[in-house]
Amino acid sequence: MSEVDSLIQSLRNGSMTLDEVARRFLERSWPRRTTPPPKSYLDLAAAAQEDPEPYISGSFDDVSAAHQDGRLTDDEYEVLSEAVAESKRAEDRRNE
Repeated sequence: MSEVDSLIQSLRNGSMTLDEVARRFLERSWPRRTTPPPKSYLDLAAAAQEDPEPYISGSFDDVSAAHQDGRLTDDEYEVLSEAVAESKRAEDRRNE
């Protein structure tokens, strides 16, 4: 079980609040995809024909999976998604 799964489980069992989990999400580093995003329509069309990238444990994939299987509500998913995005933006600013 990844750290992300453990935090989501703590949210579910009531040992952590949504704000506490979001704060932890803000503080951690998130794995990034290595494939660059498509730059043109042709790149996008070519990418659509390729296999999806593999699931990355401990990444935003865990958050998405928890939402898809009902372990996160829509509101929880929104809060945690924003925390992940802000964490990545902060990391980008530090690396500029």
